[in-house]
Amino acid sequence: MAEVVFYRKYRPASFAEVRGQEHITRVLESAIAGGQPAHAYLFYGSRGTGKTSVARILARGLKVSENDLYEIDGASNRGIDEVRALREAVRTLPFDSAYKMYVIDEAHMLTKDAFNALLKTLEEPPSHVIFVLATTELHKIPETVLSRCQSFSFRKPSEQILKETILDIAKVEKAHISLDAASLIAFLGEGSFRDAEGILEQVLTLSGKKKVERADVEDITGAPKNELVKDVIGAFLDGEKEKGITAIHKAVRQNNDMKIFTRLIMKYIRYGMLLSFAPNISAEIKKELSNEEFAYVETLAKHKNAVALPNILKTLLEAYERIMYAHVEELPLELALVKIIGQDSDTK
Repeated sequence: MAEVVFYRKYRPASFAEVRGQEHITRVLESAIAGGQPAHAYLFYGSRGTGKTSVARILARGLKVSENDLYEIDGASNRGIDEVRALREAVRTLPFDSAYKMYVIDEAHMLTKDAFNALLKTLEEPPSHVIFVLATTELHKIPETVLSRCQSFSFRKPSEQILKETILDIAKVEKAHISLDAASLIAFLGEGSFRDAEGILEQVLTLSGKKKVERADVEDITGAPKNELVKDVIGAFLDGEKEKGITAIHKAVRQNNDMKIFTRLIMKYIRYGMLLSFAPNISAEIKKELSNEEFAYVETLAKHKNAVALPNILKTLLEAYERIMYAHVEELPLELALVKIIGQDSDTK
């Protein structure tokens, strides 16, 4: 049998295993305990945050069997004919459960006519039916549908939560992931459990190692080298245009994604800024970073030109937004570097 991919293998099986969504799991657990589930739920949030997993856990908590759980892909069942068929199906009683549950993933893909056909059923469903609509694009769900559902916003997990998840999985897989490597994987996961777990699986598979360091993650994923990131930040703070441009061009030659490269630069500058202006939150920041990363952002916070960090970060945010539209991907970052260093500021 083929190996089960990590995001399926380590999908949470109970509310206790769901991380970062306690504001949702508490309410759902209470509804199950009180025997009063809503007739329709709307789960919304970015991809990989656990919407489908929580829907399945909800079904399990309500003792909905596999025979009475229907998962529907809204992207491929988006028309009025499919919804009409669903309306007919909900009238039949469950096979062997108290409820029939319909989980409609990518619900925003339903057509306008399909939504209209679903409204009456959502408003007055049979007592044995529960709907869960899941979407990554809340703004595409009609207000008439929203008003008929109990809505829950799924938050992106913090890098700290992703890092803890990565370390826990690695432990089960009998692999050692350094904190610095786990921190980078969490960063690359961009707030998605699925993506972070996929990257971890890729690293463990391709490295062939049971002990993985940050350099291994950089080599396998093509993530920017830390020294290049630090060179650019150093160029901003020390006014060294040539050093910064050289580092950017090295990153380009290594086929680094400029958005990821810029995000990593902004991550360190942001934490350096926060430490500089609010040192009392250092313990909180330390949880989000590896020991090596924290030591580095401490040096940024203590830099003689740390007062310039907010302005640098603001300029980088503007550059980041322009990268996807730039004909030359690295140009916005180059312009940001020249703009900051060229200003009459404390960075000179």
